[in-house]
Amino acid sequence: MTSPLRTVLVAALATLALAGCSSDATTGSPSADSTSATPSASVTTQVDAQFPTYVALGDSYTAAPLVPDTDTSNGCLRSTNNYPALVAAALPGTSLTDVSCSGASSESMIGVQKTNTGLVPAQFDALTEDTDLVTIGIGGNDANLFATMVGACSQVTSKDPHGSPCRDKLTAGGKDQLRAAVQQIGGHVTAIVKGIHDRSPQAKVLVVGYPQILPAHGTCPDLLPLADGDVAYARGVLEDLVTTIRKATAAAGDAEYVDLFAATAGHDICAKDPWINGAQTDPQAALAFHPFEAEQQKAAELVLAALK
Repeated sequence: MTSPLRTVLVAALATLALAGCSSDATTGSPSADSTSATPSASVTTQVDAQFPTYVALGDSYTAAPLVPDTDTSNGCLRSTNNYPALVAAALPGTSLTDVSCSGASSESMIGVQKTNTGLVPAQFDALTEDTDLVTIGIGGNDANLFATMVGACSQVTSKDPHGSPCRDKLTAGGKDQLRAAVQQIGGHVTAIVKGIHDRSPQAKVLVVGYPQILPAHGTCPDLLPLADGDVAYARGVLEDLVTTIRKATAAAGDAEYVDLFAATAGHDICAKDPWINGAQTDPQAALAFHPFEAEQQKAAELVLAALK
């Protein structure tokens, strides 16, 4: 029988991650970091409930590439100080299986993902009937959404630095391509949450949203090389994505949305205290356009607060 998730995702486009990864639709066995070690950072929220078995699913905003220290062995660029690791360290007796992977799309939940070092198994393969806690952060790579917003759009900036060349291109003909992709992502998230419950019926499921990557006002061309009008356009798409994921979580039922967007106000790429890296990769801190450790710590605090 065809799974509900595959039915919803069958028309999804292959994605190119910001780190240059993509996914294929075949299945395999899990390959993950399974650990209860304490990472270097810490959070102090106390949780009384016990979650012996924790599985973390997601893309690079969960994996946190290049946040020290990063595992480069399988191409997922998964940090040992990403928010799943911080959450697990704050929950005594919790064993974490982290299968988040840079470049993951919704299709990566049920299909093998291609990275720059080979293939990694479908993330759902890590789920079992005994799983107690699942966090999932996904959607930004579907239909090349993030790669278009901050990658492809930056390539046309020189055509009209003070205008909106990317928005004009993506909305030509009266259809906004990125917002159309966002609407599809909502269906993907709902199907993913239901797929998690099918495999792990007793698990508490938290859907972790995206942070404020882009500024609400102003620009910073050195860090975010988008045309002035395209910064506002991309910010609007990001806001729509966050709202759509929140509504999709509610539509799935029996899952809780973790609002990272609201909690990261004032910490976008252009902020005085950015929690998201700009256009230049820092090998000691974060991949370009990806979270710094401070953002991951805030995500962990919010997840733990949701578990109290």
